[in-house]
Amino acid sequence: MIATVHPPTGATAVARRGRPSRRRLRIAPYLQAAPLALALLVFLVVPIATILVVSFWDYDSVRVIPDFVLTNYEELLGSAVTWKTYLNTIRYAALAWAFTLPIGFAVAYFLAFHVRTVMWQMVLFLICTVPFWTSNIIRMISWIPFLGRNGLLNQTLIGLGLVDHPLEFLLFSDFSVVLAFVHLYTLFMVVPIFNAMMRIDRSLIEAARDAGANGRQILWNVILPLTKPGIAIGSIFVVTLVMGDFITVRLMSGGQSASIGLTIANEISLLQYPAAAANAVVLLAVVMLMVVAMLRVVDIRKEL
Repeated sequence: MIATVHPPTGATAVARRGRPSRRRLRIAPYLQAAPLALALLVFLVVPIATILVVSFWDYDSVRVIPDFVLTNYEELLGSAVTWKTYLNTIRYAALAWAFTLPIGFAVAYFLAFHVRTVMWQMVLFLICTVPFWTSNIIRMISWIPFLGRNGLLNQTLIGLGLVDHPLEFLLFSDFSVVLAFVHLYTLFMVVPIFNAMMRIDRSLIEAARDAGANGRQILWNVILPLTKPGIAIGSIFVVTLVMGDFITVRLMSGGQSASIGLTIANEISLLQYPAAAANAVVLLAVVMLMVVAMLRVVDIRKEL
């Protein structure tokens, strides 16, 4: 018996033509990721690769010489000044983190759990962002008339009889540098922590309260563990921003303190591009190690 093969009807042919092929389905995810991958390649991978290549070049007082030498890294890592500068920069990052974390956590906690309506949460959050509508330099300079020798704070303290003479450490010191860092970067700690707190299921807090937990126990055993991803993200923001900052140290220390970012800026101003590139590569490696260490403490992908 011979089977008769009937040609596909019009409806069946149209359905087959409208059905995507397997090849198209396999290519579709790559096509969707291609624009982002291209942007990362052009604006991230290529610049970093360029800095890495230039860090091995040689230079003199008037020109940059394409070459492959290790002189820049030998001079950088063999200098005691470099190690002191890195330690000073890490100290700034640690102090800024130590102050921005409790301040950011307290502000985010108040907005998330004590402000009941979404409208007021947004209003208060926007009020927190108002200072950030201006330039960082303007916000730093605004501290000078307040903290200066004849500034508002010193005059107030003298007028109240709390001190006999102006406090010199308030301005152009490590105190003023850390204060400026906290002022500039606290919002970068508030935002991710607030976002993490808003995602906490309120029924968990009610269940803990029904089980007899007091406010401190709820904060320590429920809210804090669920806020760890936000704390980790905020810590990464603050640490990386402080490690790469240079203008804050220059303005607020009065040239009396140093940081790696300021060192790189000075090398660029002297046209020592290979030395600056080597310093940037080492700084990138140090920051990446710090970020990896923080991610080892909190697995953001697992917690989110």
